[in-house]
Parts: sequence; C-alpha cells; structure tokens
Amino acid sequence: VLSSDPRGIMLRKAILPTISRAGASLARSSVSGARAKSSFTLPSLPYDAGALEPVVMSEIMTIHHTKHHNAYVTNLNVALDKYADAEAKGDVATMIALQSAIKFNGGGHVNHSIFWTNLCAPKDSGSVSGELAQKIEAKWGSVEDFKTAFNGTAAAIQGSGWAWLAVNTKDKSLSIQTRPNQDPLSFGGDGLVPLLGIDVWEHAYYLQYKNARPEYLKEIWKVVNWKNVTERYNEAK
Repeated sequence: VLSSDPRGIMLRKAILPTISRAGASLARSSVSGARAKSSFTLPSLPYDAGALEPVVMSEIMTIHHTKHHNAYVTNLNVALDKYADAEAKGDVATMIALQSAIKFNGGGHVNHSIFWTNLCAPKDSGSVSGELAQKIEAKWGSVEDFKTAFNGTAAAIQGSGWAWLAVNTKDKSLSIQTRPNQDPLSFGGDGLVPLLGIDVWEHAYYLQYKNARPEYLKEIWKVVNWKNVTERYNEAK
C-alpha cells in the first residue's frame, strides 16, 4: 500500500507510473509516519531458477535474482529512508542528492519485476497472436521482422541498459524503446507502457554467452512469455 509518506514523492514521480500500469509484483507495507522504514521487497520468481534452461542457465538466474535484483531492493529502501530523514530535517541538498539513487535502484526494481514475468519456460513460450500480433505485423511487416528490429536496437545499446516493446496509451502505437542503465521506461510522462523488456546488462547473460550479446538476444525469444506480454497490452489499451 502506498501512503502519503513524503519519502515516496521522488519514487512516485520517477517510477510508480510504471509499477501501476505494468502490474509489476511489488510490495510495500503501510506506514503511519515520516520516520517509518521503507519496505519494498524482492518478488519471488514465477518459476524455478532452472526453468529457462538451456536458454538462460540456472546459475545466471539465481545470481541475477538473489544478488542483483535484491541489491536494487535493498538500496532503494536505504535511499528512501535517508530521503525521509533528510526531508524531516529540511535538508534539501541531501534530498536532491538522493534522487539519482532512488531512480537507479527503484528503476532496477521495477524493470526486473517486469522482466521475470516476461519470461517463462521454453515449453510455455508460445507465440504472439490476436490484436497484438496484428499491431506488430502492421508496424514491422511480420513478427520475425519485429524480432530482427528489436535485436538490432538492443544489440546497439552502449554499455548497460534495457530494450522494450512499448505501447503508447495516447495513440495506441507500438514502438521499440531503449533506456540506459536502470532508467524505467515511463520516466518522463510520455505515455509509454512497457509490454516486454529485455535486460542487456552483462550480468544477464555473460556467464553463458560471454560478450556475444547478439547470440543472447537471438536465443531469448525462446523463453518470452507471450501470454504475459499480451496481457500487458490488453491492460494498457
């Protein structure tokens, strides 16, 4: 439950639109005062850590989830608690300084919470169909051409970041978007809702694919949960 706790001001402005529209699995306890502790929690994976093999090995999933995502959650709570303390003291300089940590760790939490649900075991991946498939085909010519365009965009991200299939709630158009580091897709109020996100930070693939990001991108489609992507599209319309 989100309260009026002033610690959440920066988080709401930067990342909560993504949480609410994307339906990410996030949790926060009720708070009754400005000094209450933040309590975002690490969501469980919706499958066993080895469920995505052979596309993504169990070791990568375990480290990615329990180490990297967990670190974002931990550091987000720390940053929000520091923000609350600073606001209680009227320390504007510290409040401003904490905004980047809130955005980075909050974005990491939101992005990964979407990412886990965007994936599934290879046997459950299926294929895109219905209105979403029609929209993809109208935009890119075919689903395969969309994947090619998506992979080319994702492979070209410099350093670390994310590639997204997004729908614009203003005109219902689809687009391929990229964001650096852990910037959440909806930051900026541009009406974009994330449907499918692919993590291209090296920790998402390096143990298995080394520096071959294009190979990782080619294989990841075998574990895309098209049912989840379609549900997100239908909710966003």
